[in-house]
Amino acid sequence: MTIAALEALTFGLDRMAAAAAGAGHRLCLLTGNRAVYRHELARLAPDAPLDIVDVDTHDKAACRAALSALPGLSGLINSTDTWSVPAAELAAELGLPGPDPDSVRVLRDKLRVRNLLHERGAGRTRAHAVVPGPGAAVGVLREVGLPAVLKDSAGTSSRNVWLVRDEQRLAAALAEAGERPFIGGLFAEPFFAGPVYSAETLSWAGRTRLLGVLSRQMSPEPHVREEASAFPVGLPGAQARRIEAWADRTLRAAGHLAGFAHVEFVLTENGPELVEINRRIGGALVGEALCLSFGVNVYEAMIDTALGRRPALLDGPEAAGPATGFVLKYPATTGTLTGWSGLGGLHAFPGSPRWYPTMAPGDRVEHLTDQRGCSGILLAEGATAELALHRALSAAGSITPLIADAAA
Repeated sequence: MTIAALEALTFGLDRMAAAAAGAGHRLCLLTGNRAVYRHELARLAPDAPLDIVDVDTHDKAACRAALSALPGLSGLINSTDTWSVPAAELAAELGLPGPDPDSVRVLRDKLRVRNLLHERGAGRTRAHAVVPGPGAAVGVLREVGLPAVLKDSAGTSSRNVWLVRDEQRLAAALAEAGERPFIGGLFAEPFFAGPVYSAETLSWAGRTRLLGVLSRQMSPEPHVREEASAFPVGLPGAQARRIEAWADRTLRAAGHLAGFAHVEFVLTENGPELVEINRRIGGALVGEALCLSFGVNVYEAMIDTALGRRPALLDGPEAAGPATGFVLKYPATTGTLTGWSGLGGLHAFPGSPRWYPTMAPGDRVEHLTDQRGCSGILLAEGATAELALHRALSAAGSITPLIADAAA
């Protein structure tokens, strides 16, 4: 019996394979680029319950053929943004459990989600579709106002995101956007002032459990690069319940009724304001943070969902394990990565720091303003998210990505 994954997040493949094995299945990863998972694959034992099929995962027909050839295919994991729609469509075509493809298409479109939530009384603001060119700035000023955020309706990793506070910056952002390729389309939405968090949730049949809140440290303006996170944030009880109720209401209105969700929001003076909904477990090391916090392999809930059954994680346990903090390490300049200094001294730092590389020596560093430039992630543990993050920042500060032929 087999459970397939149409690509996956960079980390967590080992835990996903173990969860599939616990359910009596082998995990089969369909991927167009094994290098994305090199850290995970290097950690797996030779007899790990994982098979890999190399296929162009942007070719839906090729993926359908590969899936149809798998023995006893029982489920298809849908855990990425880029492949969420084709995975939902393939699951439906093959008669496998899975979300309604139409609902996934809606959730993949950030513009549609914001306006849908507004129409259903679950969001206070609307978004505005933007076509770069003459008159675009006038439309943004009239429909959204300033400050505003311009971004790709189907973007990932903070690519193609502009924070604009004045008309000069708006004009510059629109000019830049006119030269960029987009996965979806450009749109504008209001900017909300406050720290950014994400609600890590699990749903089934419309019932949502808040697993915890993840902090998100962003780079200084005007970029919106993610730099550090910690989990679980220690919120006062009343505030945590308010966020859980808000997340439940938001996900219901958006049509997400089953599986993990990573709901990004700004915690303003007036409460949470949505940034975006990702219908998956959180990226980077969020999955590992959840596993450590709850003391179980939370990927078992992903397997349950793929098999069409209610996840046991909805009913417990409570979080009792260590909190975690993790820091994304970016090179100071573009060029060729040759390695990192400081990795050999991590054992001297508290919090059992671990290094998770996202690049390998020889990789080219071409982007520094979004997560594509991240060379690796440093994770540390602590009794609280605050302490864990302090430990992670301390240890990460000793690591330096080394760049050859750096750009002047």
